[in-house]
Amino acid sequence: MANFQYAAKDKSGKTVQGTIQANDRNEAVNQLRGRELIILKVEEGGKAAKVEAKASGPSSGGRGGGLGGLFSKKPSATKTELVIFTRQLSTMISAGISLMEAIEVLAEQAETPGMKATCKRLASDLRGGSDLSAAMSSCPKAFSPLYVSMVTAGEASGQMDVILQRLADYVEASEELKREIRSAMTYPVISLVLVLSITAFLMIGVVPGFKEVFDGLGAELPALTKTTLAISDWLRTKWYLVFVGMAGLVAGFMVLKKTPKGALLLDHVALKVPVFGPLTRKVCLARFSRTFSTLVRSGVPIMATLDIVAATAGNQVISDVVLASRDSVRNGNMLSEPLSKSKVFPPMVVRMIAIGEKSGALEALLEKIAEFYDSQVKAAIKALTSLIEPLLICFMGGIVGVVILSVFLPILNIIGELSAK
Repeated sequence: MANFQYAAKDKSGKTVQGTIQANDRNEAVNQLRGRELIILKVEEGGKAAKVEAKASGPSSGGRGGGLGGLFSKKPSATKTELVIFTRQLSTMISAGISLMEAIEVLAEQAETPGMKATCKRLASDLRGGSDLSAAMSSCPKAFSPLYVSMVTAGEASGQMDVILQRLADYVEASEELKREIRSAMTYPVISLVLVLSITAFLMIGVVPGFKEVFDGLGAELPALTKTTLAISDWLRTKWYLVFVGMAGLVAGFMVLKKTPKGALLLDHVALKVPVFGPLTRKVCLARFSRTFSTLVRSGVPIMATLDIVAATAGNQVISDVVLASRDSVRNGNMLSEPLSKSKVFPPMVVRMIAIGEKSGALEALLEKIAEFYDSQVKAAIKALTSLIEPLLICFMGGIVGVVILSVFLPILNIIGELSAK
């Protein structure tokens, strides 16, 4: 057991200094993080080990001297490529391979032009003297602010391989949740398209043929038949208005979404709409908890963590609550206090965050929350898809039934009149 001198900042921004006992520097750093301190330095025997968490932007070394400026386009990478890149980089660093050599190896074996260009730019910036986090910040299409902040924390703590492993786990879990949602929504969307296509075929291709028959009979048509024939005639002659209306709705939605007030309104509606509202809330809470837990566990400063969590929440209503919580934390209050005043976060989430703040196990409890809501989302999606299938069948059956009834009702009436005579 050795003594370590440390300097750090608490949540209010006040600098604190002291001595802590630990077996090694990593254990000392973990103990200080458990106290939710932003570590400035830890030293033993007069040798300082600086672990300050830097901002996510480029360092003073920046890109100066590197060849990154020669690239006119910002390289990008898919999430799948990013997971593979992160895991391989973590493995090579933990095996003792230098960072420069690891990046060069990854550049050689990259299978897509985007990933190859990304690795080459990283290697170029590293040769120019930039830190890895600064080099990654110059590739925003490949590395998000969350990714860059965690790499910054890894550089500061000397646990780059561990941080990269957590990053890969985070990206993989996030993508798995997205895949679950996309997979669950594929069948209903395809079914709905088929239902609308069949409806259009019946109204445009089948129903008009019966109009000539009814005109020849000269009988009085029921109201249902008249309505069906009128809709069919309108669709045949003015079908283009349907596409114009759909294009107008989509354009209006996109314009509204780009305005701050419009985006806030749409996100508020997304949380309130029946059936899908609770699902949206659970997805956002799962993302909030996982992102928060990953950043806190990796040693990212609390203020930077809240900024990133707000930016990646996926819903402006939740983002506003997180930003308000950040301001409260800056003033020395507990994070759970402003969250409890909002109606967005359930009491269970607020209570667990409050317990985590008091016990120093915030990241562990946030991870539990993320796992809970992941399972809730999967269960909700499974129930929703099970519900949508019979609803679509009923919808399709109703449309076909109405068309058949409107076509055969006049014929049945005529047969009845003839039988009466």
